[in-house]
Amino acid sequence: MHFQAIASLLALSGAANAFYDSSPWVFLSTSPFAKALSADQIQSSSSVLGYAKDVLSTCPTDRYLIVSQPGLNAADLRGPKGCAMPHLCQAVDDKRVKGKAIVSEVVGALADADLSGYIKSACSKKDTTVIVDEVHLAALSPEDKASSFSDNDDTLARSLEEATADSSYTIIFFSTPNEPTYEPHFEEPIRMELKRHVEGTQLQQRDNKTDWDKLPLFEKYQFFTPGIFMALITAVVLLSILYVGLRALGSLEVSYGAFEKDMGPAAQKKNQ
Repeated sequence: MHFQAIASLLALSGAANAFYDSSPWVFLSTSPFAKALSADQIQSSSSVLGYAKDVLSTCPTDRYLIVSQPGLNAADLRGPKGCAMPHLCQAVDDKRVKGKAIVSEVVGALADADLSGYIKSACSKKDTTVIVDEVHLAALSPEDKASSFSDNDDTLARSLEEATADSSYTIIFFSTPNEPTYEPHFEEPIRMELKRHVEGTQLQQRDNKTDWDKLPLFEKYQFFTPGIFMALITAVVLLSILYVGLRALGSLEVSYGAFEKDMGPAAQKKNQ
């Protein structure tokens, strides 16, 4: 079977890796939907869940299969030979499916929606007995995704076979995005300081005593602290000011005669 059209629906967005916190959403039903979901391939979880609950509130079918796959994004579904989960793609391509709502990038949490409880509540209000099955697939292995896909697809195949044996069914497939991982990056001086500290600690713990005499000079004694360094800078500034003041005082030149009383004729005439 050709899965080109199905793969394009499951991963329609050309930038499938644009959001690390996004995941695909597949909503299939043998009952046609009254209104179509928005064609945008990047939607919030609230808008997708709102649409799904609006459809499920009418209790459209007799059987429901809810499948969750942790850590999946739309790019993962693009295998080198087409769809990475063939049984899921076959379910999408089933001619009995009249309603389809597929979004490549759903941003937000979908795991806490409790669609199973919502379906049972909605159908009980209509006095309708339904079968609701839930399948929780294992998380994908980062080392061997191909093998994980194969195992999960085999598990899903059995559930799909049971659900599609009925003529009236609804399938919901969603995922939860991977949590981002943080890897600290240190500058080289910090690395060397941490390495020196670790080596010094290991040296002390090796013999279960303090090998004080074996430590290098600059590890044994701390010659400068921030307080000492600031005090030295302040002292240099103050000494510079004092030096300028002393130079200014020392440069004053006043003759001894300036302090003697003027007894000349001009001074005598002024006194008269």
